[in-house]
Amino acid sequence: MEQLISVIIPIYNIKDCLPRCVHSVCAQTWKNIEILLVDDGSTDGTAQLCDELALEDERIRVFHKENGGSSSARNFGLNHAKGDYVGFVDSDDWIDQTMYETLYHLMQKTGLPIAQTGRDEMAEDGSELPLICIPPEKDIIIESEDFLKELLMHQGDCSFCTKLCERSLFATRRFPEGILNEDFFLMIHMLKEIKGIASSHKSLYHVFYRIGSNTRKQSKDEFPRVFADCVENADVAMQLVEKHFPRLIQQAFRFGIFQRLEYLLHIPIRFMQKENIEYKNVVYFLRKNYGKGIRSPYLSVKNKLYLTLFAIAPRTIRVLHKRIRGL
Repeated sequence: MEQLISVIIPIYNIKDCLPRCVHSVCAQTWKNIEILLVDDGSTDGTAQLCDELALEDERIRVFHKENGGSSSARNFGLNHAKGDYVGFVDSDDWIDQTMYETLYHLMQKTGLPIAQTGRDEMAEDGSELPLICIPPEKDIIIESEDFLKELLMHQGDCSFCTKLCERSLFATRRFPEGILNEDFFLMIHMLKEIKGIASSHKSLYHVFYRIGSNTRKQSKDEFPRVFADCVENADVAMQLVEKHFPRLIQQAFRFGIFQRLEYLLHIPIRFMQKENIEYKNVVYFLRKNYGKGIRSPYLSVKNKLYLTLFAIAPRTIRVLHKRIRGL
């Protein structure tokens, strides 16, 4: 008898994409799955669509809850999952029919508690977007320290959607609620507890990238929170590295500088005021660590240029940057 895999799909106001997503999970060659549709307070008829989809396949279980965000919906699903293995799919996306069978066998072959697949990204017009993470040429094992190094260098994939995990990893852990970039936060804490991750050479997860989608909103009003969470995650990563992966101190420092540069490059200029404590702290950090940053072997020439400019006059540079790019 195949072991049970629980697939959790957090859902909010996504009627147009949901059938494709759910049908791709139902079509898995690994048949012993349960599909948990967690409706996170949808208001556009998606809740009713979930109930209709459940009539198509007895393996689908539907839950309706008040809106609490993607992490809240995932955690709700974890609390109700029955499988020994857990996967997550965003409701915008879809997966190859062999994904979970491939990842399960890779876990059995390597004895590791997490296996991941590569992913591709599709734009609304159907065109393929550049790969964010390049999959290996063959199936490999990535030790935890090396995987964390990839994440700190912005080369790895922290998404839980591309992965199959032993459910036991979530026995005492849940996705942090109320913040963004929650996958990164949870993943780096799991890495200190496992030996590594098995990585497939195949790309079996398909991301639908749509501006304005519920899982990938690009509202300018949200940028401050998004990038503030990135900065906070950088500080959390440094604390974890200092305690558990001290050989990665320089990479963690680079990560902290990079995340703060991203913050300054993307928050609306109107938020770049002395009254904004987060903004002031970001600028202070860059100025305090300017010399160390310039000497870092892991920051690019472009990174160091932005570091210099933002350390001198961040708001002025953003105004000029906006004029030059015509934003």
